[in-house]
Amino acid sequence: MLKQSFYSVPTRFQRQSKIMQRRSFIIGAATLTALTVAGPVRSLEGKTKMNNLEKWDKTFPQDDRVEHKKVSFYTRFGTRLIGNLYCPKGVSGDLPAIAVCGPFGAVKEQASGLYAQTMAGRGFITLAFDPSYTGESGGEPRLVASPDINTEDFSAAVDFLSVQDGVDADKIGIIGICGFGGFALNAAAMDTRIKATVTSTMYDMSRVNANGYFDAMSEDDRYALKQKLNAQRTEDFKSGTYAKEAGLPDKLTGEEPQFVKDYWNYYKTPRGYHKRSKNSNTGWNMTYALSFINMPILSYAGEIRSAVLMLHGEKAHSRYFSEDAFKKLKGGNKELMIIPGANHTDLYDRTDKIPFDKIEAFFRANLQ
Repeated sequence: MLKQSFYSVPTRFQRQSKIMQRRSFIIGAATLTALTVAGPVRSLEGKTKMNNLEKWDKTFPQDDRVEHKKVSFYTRFGTRLIGNLYCPKGVSGDLPAIAVCGPFGAVKEQASGLYAQTMAGRGFITLAFDPSYTGESGGEPRLVASPDINTEDFSAAVDFLSVQDGVDADKIGIIGICGFGGFALNAAAMDTRIKATVTSTMYDMSRVNANGYFDAMSEDDRYALKQKLNAQRTEDFKSGTYAKEAGLPDKLTGEEPQFVKDYWNYYKTPRGYHKRSKNSNTGWNMTYALSFINMPILSYAGEIRSAVLMLHGEKAHSRYFSEDAFKKLKGGNKELMIIPGANHTDLYDRTDKIPFDKIEAFFRANLQ
């Protein structure tokens, strides 16, 4: 039977008690050895460069209980992805692993890295990665997206994790945030190696691009959009460059919808700004939406047999994406949790609202 619930934040005492229990388990255990990077050896493509990790470059504080390093691996389409691998210190044996990606247009040093480091501090090996064509990952042209490619990005991360020393290949889960919540569900429907999936503040990128917010676009509206985007394709080919969308404004006028203000307050302020983040600096290629308009994701979500936990804020403008996707799921191992008072971006980084205790319990129960 499908479960739907509201979440209440644990008290500070309860959280501290659980942290001390985890620390007492870690003390005295053998230190986890460095994990080796797997995959074929290939030359670095394009202009993609990996920065070293001597300087902390994340938007969240570093956890000294966790060690991390930069890694790379390839997708089935040949794109080189760059990720940060987080490992709990002082833990031995083969551990369950989690791949994390999103939000849509963000980089691994933002929300996905926070989720990854937090879960590593709770005893998982985790991988936060930049999707194809963004951040430090490869792919040309830059700043494009695709429902097929971005679903494959998750499976490529599973490829990588499944061959690492210290990872139990039969205990791999994924976390998708915002648009990558939709891709995470899509990957879970395809990739049977994924044993558990968490979506946080999910978007269905195919639906929103094809239908607009709250499905307000008509068929004629969609046709007009396709005409505009295909005309732009011709102009891009003529010019040899790719025109970009405007992205978030540098300053707010006060007239913007509340959800745009929420995005701005994360991506454009010290809270979440990162120099490599598309959402912090620029827009997508104008034609990126074409493949989403024509290719719906979640067509086979009802065939997901593995466990799914969907998280969404009560006040989020995007809440309907999770609620409608949840209706497609089948089986007693599926749950939708609504976080009281939370908006869309609260679940990016507000650790007082993100139910990490619930996420940990979910993976503990289903990665075994």
